[in-house]
Amino acid sequence: MNSLQRSVSGSSQSPRSPSSQPFLSVSVTDPVKLGNGVQAYISYRVITKTNLPEYQGPEKIVIRRYSDFVWLRDRLFEKYKGVFIPPLPEKSAVEKFRFSAEFIELRRQGLDIFINRIASHNELQQSDDLRTFLQADEETMERLRSQDTGIFKKRPADFLQIIKDVQTKMSDVVLGKEKPVEESNAEYEKLKHYIFELENHVAEAQKHAYRLVKRHRVWAISVRIRKVIQAFGCLRK
Repeated sequence: MNSLQRSVSGSSQSPRSPSSQPFLSVSVTDPVKLGNGVQAYISYRVITKTNLPEYQGPEKIVIRRYSDFVWLRDRLFEKYKGVFIPPLPEKSAVEKFRFSAEFIELRRQGLDIFINRIASHNELQQSDDLRTFLQADEETMERLRSQDTGIFKKRPADFLQIIKDVQTKMSDVVLGKEKPVEESNAEYEKLKHYIFELENHVAEAQKHAYRLVKRHRVWAISVRIRKVIQAFGCLRK
């Protein structure tokens, strides 16, 4: 296991000082690199201090990874319509920057700000999902993530929107509205060629998705018509 220097992680920071009033204080510290290659990721120590009765005790320390924070934000976004959910720090798409000490420290700070904005929000701090995030063991979090993620668990309309968003993003890159990170002209040309190829595949996938949605709608209408006919037949009897 490759680990980062604790001096980089900000582990010297202590959770925010509690007051005599009800409080919920969270600190994201000690980023550590786990795994190798494409399976590598950064884990964080999340320290919670509170005197709220809904929590298991005055202090809890758990290990979380970036995808756990994504899970929490998605759950809050789904359940708290109309409430502003703080953004997460962005992921680095460039492999060589993803595990740099500077990037990891910036992300740690961003995650710390994210979770404390939620913890200090009068409505969001009451969330069962927040309590789960701050207290559940790693196996439980992994199970919850696997249940809530996956493109094929989304509704057909969501799937189409995902395809449209990807296609728009790629078009912006190709047209120069948003330039990708490049190290050399050769790499840029290679990336541009890949994007063109990928865009063609996405366009084809979009056609198939539209067909699937159309079939689903036709099937739903036919079921409704069948039920109406059956109900009408019962009335005539």
